[in-house]
Formats: sequence, structure tokens, C-alpha cells
Amino acid sequence: MAALNLRKMPGKKREKLSLQEMNSGIISRLSDTAFEDPWSSFFMDVLSPLNFIKISYVRMQGLLLLVFAKYQHLPYIQILSTKTTPTGFYGYWGNKGGVIICLKLYGYYVSIINCHLPPHVANNDQRLEHFDRILEMQNFEGHKIPNILDHDLILWFGDMNFRIEDFGLHFVRQSIKNQCYSDLWEKEQLTIAKKHDPLLREFQEGPLLFPPTYKFDRNSNNYDTSEKRRKPAWTDRILWRLKRQPQTRPFTPNVPVTHFSLSLKSYVSHMMYSISDHKPVTGTFDLELKPLMTVPLITMMPDGLCTMENDMLVSYSSTPNFHSSSWDWIGLYKVGMRHVNDYVSYVWARDNQISFSDNLNQVYMNISNIPETEDQFLLCYYSNNLNSVVGISKPFKIPLRFFLKEEEPLGETQQVLSQDGSE
Repeated sequence: MAALNLRKMPGKKREKLSLQEMNSGIISRLSDTAFEDPWSSFFMDVLSPLNFIKISYVRMQGLLLLVFAKYQHLPYIQILSTKTTPTGFYGYWGNKGGVIICLKLYGYYVSIINCHLPPHVANNDQRLEHFDRILEMQNFEGHKIPNILDHDLILWFGDMNFRIEDFGLHFVRQSIKNQCYSDLWEKEQLTIAKKHDPLLREFQEGPLLFPPTYKFDRNSNNYDTSEKRRKPAWTDRILWRLKRQPQTRPFTPNVPVTHFSLSLKSYVSHMMYSISDHKPVTGTFDLELKPLMTVPLITMMPDGLCTMENDMLVSYSSTPNFHSSSWDWIGLYKVGMRHVNDYVSYVWARDNQISFSDNLNQVYMNISNIPETEDQFLLCYYSNNLNSVVGISKPFKIPLRFFLKEEEPLGETQQVLSQDGSE
């Protein structure tokens, strides 16, 4: 798992969660298709109370990649592409390979990759070939997205399966017991490969100051005691690559000055988890950037919210460069929603439009089926063209007197909604 904390913008944070070797049997796959993926549900249960929303998801057999963000960032995150790249059985089978989510974050291009590479000490060349293959396949043709190597940030993690060469089992285990991890680095395959591969060398990694994360007896902290007695290895890794900036950049009018830097705050394994023969690894980063996008494409206007009978009047404005679609919609959510489809009511933006001008649009939304609650709500505008939320309101409450359904004179409009719950 990797977590990004955005600096100079307080409270801004995203989470990436990657899993490998999940149950990919046919019964499991059918169940995941018919219902919410159980791992997605688990992480949403944990993260939604912290105001994290699942914004993207991609799965290929046992590989899963989830991206969560706090709701206030949704208008500034655009999901550009999700892809699967199988490399097993000559590229026809997804037991090995990578899953990728490409997005724009405050105007910057970010690609997130979760991978599972071939195992065993002798297959290092094959691992490196699969690594290159996953990169080569990210061409994003027809999406007007630059080549992945031109993206501002690539986060790459997963079960990379790199092993420790030459050293015997006893020496490796003794070094781990004495916490002399640096004694093993010179024979660690990824470390060796980076010395000879210029592209691989552009990917950074934190120091391996935690015990090798593979292979353990399940439900224990003991390294493999089976007949195979596999040699411990750092198979589970988190890498990142920042786009190289030119040494000098001429000033160009009307082009915003970029600032984008990443620093690693922690890189650790978690020995307390023992349901797998791997130990999970997490990385936490500080991402400091100067936003290239400072104004959302849609601005919701909570001050203009009001109700007439069972309908709520919603007002919003759009930027001149926003291209709407007849499939755009506005959702009403409770604060703490799990994902973009977790609305309590919605309305098609064009079908229910009652008025519009150059900078103001108004639609009615039916809210008659909402049960009485003191929860706070949000309004989100979803763009079908961009496959993303492009506008979000501030939290507000629906006063309890609205739920009493008191009879009102026809045509009379009562202001009953107030931002942050104040009447």
C-alpha cells in the first residue's frame, strides 16, 4: 500500500491499495461480478468513515488496485484510463502482469501500477522482461495522454519477486536475525539490475531497513520450514519515478510554473499480519505541488439550495472550457459516502434543467424518498465525458422540519437547506 500526503494543501491525502494473489477462482470471479468485490468493500468500510472515497478500481485475476481520495479533491482528480497488462503465458494469461490507473491530479499526470512478476531466483531476466513489457504497453492510444515516461509521477508496487543471489540460506537467515540487512543488499537482484539498466535506475526506492517479506509459514512469523525451505527475499516493493525536469526552462507567458516533488516518509513491513506467506509493505509519501488546476470545472452553489414540495432546487455554474453531456448527472450523497455510485438520489443534469444562462444552471432533484436524518449531505456533478466528479458542494444539512412533510400552499417555495447545517 502507498499513501500520498499533499503538502501546502492541508489535509489533502490519497491512498493506493494493491493486492496480489487474491482468490481468482471462477466462483470468486462470478461473485465479484455480481456484487461488490469483498476487498473493495472491506477497505471502503475502513476508509469511508475517514472521508476517503473509492475513486477508481481495476482488477486482473488475482491483481487488484484501488485508489481512494478525500472528497474535497474529487473535482481536481480526473481518471484518464484503467488498463490490464497480462504477461503470463506469453501475454495471454493474467496470473502475472500489471494493472494500471492513469489520472490527472491538480493538472499533473500520475500513473499507478500494481504488478506481479515471475517467481524464482533463476527467472530474473524474465522478471526484467515483464517489467519492460508492462511499461511498453502503456501507450494510451486515442486518449490524448502523453507517454507514461512523460508522466509527472509513476508509482509502481507489488510482488516483484526479486530474490537474493549467491548467499546461502544460513547466511541470509543469520543476517536477518542480527538485523544486518545491509549485508544482503549487494546480492539483491533489483539492486543489481539498477546498476546496469538506465531506465530502471530512474525508479527510486527507500532503503530496505525491514526484514525480507517472503517466504513465511502461514499464521506465523517463521520463515519457510517446508521441504523447499525457500531463501528469504524482499519480493514486495514500492518504487517511484519523477519526470525529469529540464535544467533551464524559458519563461512562457500564460503557462503556469510547475512545482512537483515527492519525499518518502516511511517504508516498512508489517510483521503482525500472518494470513499470507508474504508480509505486507506500506509506503507513505509527502507530495508537494503547485496546482496547475485551481478552479473546478463545475461550482456547486449551496447558498442557492431550496425545496419546493418534494423537489430540491440545485444551482451550479461551469467554466467556459467545460463540455457537458446529456449523460451528465448530479448526485446527492451523505458525507462518508463509499464511492461515486453511493448516492441517495440523483438527477440527469440536462433532462431536469429548468433554467440556464452563461454562468448559471438550475435543476430540480426529487428527494421525497430520503429518510429523516441529521446527517450532512454533499452534491456532486459527474461528467460522463471525463468519467469523473468535476464539481462538489460544501457539506450541508436538511433541517428536520422538512421531513415532517408539512402541507404548504401550492407554488410557495421555502428555503430549508443551509450550508453546514445552520438555518
